[in-house]
Formats: sequence, structure tokens, C-alpha cells
Amino acid sequence: IKDALRFVLDPMTQPLSWILETSLSVAAVTPWWVMIPLLMALAYFASRSVKLVVYVTLCVVFLAAIDHYEYAMQTLAIIFVCAFLCVLFGVPIGIAMSRSNTLQRMTIPVLDMLQTLPPFVYLIPLIFLFSVTEPKLYGIAIILYAIVPVIRLTDLGIRLVDKDVIEAANSFGMTDNQKLLGVQIPLALPNIMAGINQTIMMSLAMVVIASLVSAPGLGVLVLRGIRNLELGVGLISGLGIVLLAVILDRVTKAALDRVN
Repeated sequence: IKDALRFVLDPMTQPLSWILETSLSVAAVTPWWVMIPLLMALAYFASRSVKLVVYVTLCVVFLAAIDHYEYAMQTLAIIFVCAFLCVLFGVPIGIAMSRSNTLQRMTIPVLDMLQTLPPFVYLIPLIFLFSVTEPKLYGIAIILYAIVPVIRLTDLGIRLVDKDVIEAANSFGMTDNQKLLGVQIPLALPNIMAGINQTIMMSLAMVVIASLVSAPGLGVLVLRGIRNLELGVGLISGLGIVLLAVILDRVTKAALDRVN
């Protein structure tokens, strides 16, 4: 079974390894005086808040001051790739579910299973199928763990669009695609953005756990602190993860407020 599955899954999942390796390489070679302004510009583009940009800058500078900048950038690189792929696959699945009650009934049990499995359990079948040194192992685990909120909330947001608005769109003779792009998605965008926020936060949680299977970043330092009973290393790396979580949460919530 293992050989047969690897023969099928390896070519399908290899691009994920290449994307993760590329993003980690870019994060490693990009100097801080380029990366920090990029993060500031991204935070301002999402939030249009100078206070939040200053807060993000102070957090990143603090991480650099305690010599955790490189680990933090590795964690961010993995989150950006996995969260982007979750949105890329999750939003279309959510849209398809909102259009078909049959597909929704078939998909909901799978989403329930993914949401109730403990995070460590995701790693067991993947270790069976892939080498621990392959980035796609932790990439797939993060995507499977974090994709559920964006699918659920996309489906929910489109189903909650006011029926009167849909009737008005029908009376104008709009096609299904025109209704989707011009009416349903814009009105469902707050729900979709809330799903993206939850997906990003769950990606961060899984990145830490995925350090058990060679995922780089701050999770490696947390694991080192636990294994070697190095209390200081564990506490400081945990503080770095908290700062990253607050940055990601504040920026995505500010973007959600702008959408609302």
C-alpha cells in the first residue's frame, strides 16, 4: 500500500516541497533592511493603520534583538505559503458547497473529522507516506489542519446572503457567475475574511507542532527547550510565537474591519 500510494502522491505533492523550500530560501537570503519594510508595507496595505504598522515594526525589531529574527521569518514563510494554499483551495470548495446541498452533506463529515482530530494525529499517516526530511510532510499537515475554517465560513457566508438581494439580481437577468462575483462573494466577504483569520491562526499553531517532523522556525526552539529542559529557550521562543500570533491576528482583524 505504501509503495502504491507514494507512486501516486509523490508527483502530486512534490510542488508543495518546492514552494516551501523556495519561500524558506527567500526568507533566509532577504536582508532585514528589505524584509522589515516589506512587512510594514503589507501591514499598512491590510489595515491602513499607522499604529498597527509601528506595533508590527517594534515586534519584529524585538525578535531581532533577542536573536530570533531568522526563526521568526522561517515561521512566517511557512504560514504565508500554507495559508495562501488554504485560501486558494478552500474558497472554491466553500463556493461549490454553497451551490450544492448534496456536496455540502458529503463534505461536512470530512470537515468534522479534520476539525476534531488532535493535531498530532495528522502527522502519523504522513510519516508513513513521506520522508521526515521532506517539507511537504509538514506542509500537508498544516494545510489539512487549517483549511477547515475558510471552507466552512465561505459556505456559510454565501448561504447567508439575503434572498431578496438574490431575487433582485435574478430580476436584472444576471447569470450564476455574475451573481457569484458581483453579489454573493462581496456580501459574504466578512465571513470569508473571518475564515482566513482563523486559518492563519491555526496554521501558526500547527507550525509549532510540525517542528516534531523537521519544520523549521520558532517551533524548533520550543521543542529544544522541552527536550533539553532549557527553560529560558522555551520561554523566549514561546514569547516570539505569541508576538507573531498577535501580529497576524491584529493585521487580519484590521483587514476584516475595513471589509465590514
